[in-house]
Amino acid sequence: MSAVSLLQVRELVKRFPLKGGMFKRGGGVVHAVDGVSFVVEAGETLGIVGESGCGKSTTARLLMHLIAPDDGRVLVEGREVGPSRARNEGGSPGGLTLNELRRTMQMVFQDSFASLNPRLTIETSIAFGPRVHGTPEREASARAQDLLRKVGLDPARFAGRYPHELSGGQRQRVNIARALALEPKIVILDEAVSALDKSVEAQVLNLLLDLKADFGLTYIFISHDLNVVQYVSDRVMVMYLGKIVEIGPVGRIYADAAHPYTRALLSAMPTMDPAHRTEAPPLAGDPPNPIDPPSGCRFRTRCPFAEEVCAAREPLLTATEDGHRVACHMAHAGSGHSKAAALAAAA
Repeated sequence: MSAVSLLQVRELVKRFPLKGGMFKRGGGVVHAVDGVSFVVEAGETLGIVGESGCGKSTTARLLMHLIAPDDGRVLVEGREVGPSRARNEGGSPGGLTLNELRRTMQMVFQDSFASLNPRLTIETSIAFGPRVHGTPEREASARAQDLLRKVGLDPARFAGRYPHELSGGQRQRVNIARALALEPKIVILDEAVSALDKSVEAQVLNLLLDLKADFGLTYIFISHDLNVVQYVSDRVMVMYLGKIVEIGPVGRIYADAAHPYTRALLSAMPTMDPAHRTEAPPLAGDPPNPIDPPSGCRFRTRCPFAEEVCAAREPLLTATEDGHRVACHMAHAGSGHSKAAALAAAA
């Protein structure tokens, strides 16, 4: 393993100002992503889960610099994204330009139809990125056809078609091929299979795993489907209201989650076992307003274990063991929470 992680995210912040009132000013700000830090190692798949509005997709767009962060740093192989950053890791020269970022990191979106230009043929759509980055037209076309074969679409049948002539699953295969056209190291998949039928979803998931092995890819996999995340991920990151509440190996998280929010999400997973029916909602109420998040722990307004310390002090994302980190006062001895005191006594 390299001494420098493939992707490092440090204290990433994004707030969206709201316009309100007579003069369209002073409407507050939405705390979409608030101090998010994590690393992704080469060759792994990091799954990101959480309720709608927790900041998953905003984080992905910040990593791609589709929207500009308000604060924080994104480093790829120790090089900070930006035109001329001096604060790089390992002595590497210069920052990572957006053109270099696009060649290193690509993204597949949920809406397979909106992601494609309806006026371009499939081959032209896939070859467009390499051509913009200086690849000769003939070479770019050959690469597009080769990638079509890699994603299971015969170029003789599909290269000259337009997006409206393809099914949803076929279009998503095209989007995957287009993301691979610049030979990236990291691919972000933002709900990339959630709009597909289950049978097609399974085919695309297996395709993604095959492509990861063939091309040596690293995935960031965003989904609301916890079963899918468990199937494809090596580690899981759980977000709530713009914060990371838990992150760790997929087996540890699914078998023994430490944060009550993570446990609530896992208990809501659909099951075919009649002996494990969900008879009561695992989580009550709606998430708090992101314009005015609660003090201390942001989950405390919905947490059945909340105590005074949860309102008074924000829990830090602290390591427990084996690469597992959790932001909950109950998980850390000496935090002042009664369950943390019981934990310390048992230890």
